[in-house]
Amino acid sequence: MDKFDTLQLFARIVELGSFSRAADQIGIPRATASNAIKELENHLECRLLERTTRHVKPSLDGQAFYERCIHILSELDDAESSLRHMVVRPRGVLRIDLHGAHATRIVLPNIDEFHTSYPDIELVISSGDRIVDLVREGIDCVIRAGTLNDSSLVARHLAVMPQVICASPEYLRRYGIPRHPEELGAHQCVNFFSTNGGVNYPLEIIINSEVHEYYLKSWMTVNDAENYVLCALRGAGLVQLPRYHVKDLLRDGDLVEVLSGWQSPGLPVSALYPHHRQLSPRVRVFIDWLINIYNDQFPTESKASSTHKYNQ
Repeated sequence: MDKFDTLQLFARIVELGSFSRAADQIGIPRATASNAIKELENHLECRLLERTTRHVKPSLDGQAFYERCIHILSELDDAESSLRHMVVRPRGVLRIDLHGAHATRIVLPNIDEFHTSYPDIELVISSGDRIVDLVREGIDCVIRAGTLNDSSLVARHLAVMPQVICASPEYLRRYGIPRHPEELGAHQCVNFFSTNGGVNYPLEIIINSEVHEYYLKSWMTVNDAENYVLCALRGAGLVQLPRYHVKDLLRDGDLVEVLSGWQSPGLPVSALYPHHRQLSPRVRVFIDWLINIYNDQFPTESKASSTHKYNQ
């Protein structure tokens, strides 16, 4: 195997956690893959992969090497994609990072449509609530909700998600149903903190065209959207989040909307990517597809001020 093929193999082994699966995807024998990595480790004079009977994971040196590899491979893909026929039919690996509900409720339920339109693009999708370094980790695009603080990235607006304040029936039986925002002082909420340092976000309500913030008492703080909903279901307090995330729970009565006579600010969601990716055909067609998906999900954008709450 030449050096380029070996780098592709190494990256695939790290991503799949398996020599066998990586070899199968690339179309080479397992022994060939193993020998190629041994030769690479001998050439670099360091151990790149930690092997067990069930799993393969990168060593500390291997993780650092992997991050450089995917950056190099992505740059090579972009160079190839600059050719005219590649612009018409984009191909290569596209690395995307999504947060929780965006992956499971919006993007992935429709991902087969993207593959049908662009069968030569291979998607590698990571998810979680951590902050990612797009350039260092070789990620082409992320989807994030809330205020955008990183001016080094290009942002494409996707939608504004309507929000709702709600709580479990059990919580409302114990504390009563707030009929006016001024009654929130007698209530509790589930607090949310983000990985970028934000903590204890208030409930936000629009009154007379202005956003009013309400800081409530709380005995529970989380930094994950699914845990946020779970705590609300267990009666830990009021929560404010995009309606789509809990529409089934509201329909079934597991959560109950409160203060429906007052509007919550909409939560903006955007696709972010590094400046050097903006000419990549893979990134361009994926974001164009995302815009259509989010427009279908959120056809009417709120004209109200947007909130800066957590990444959902």
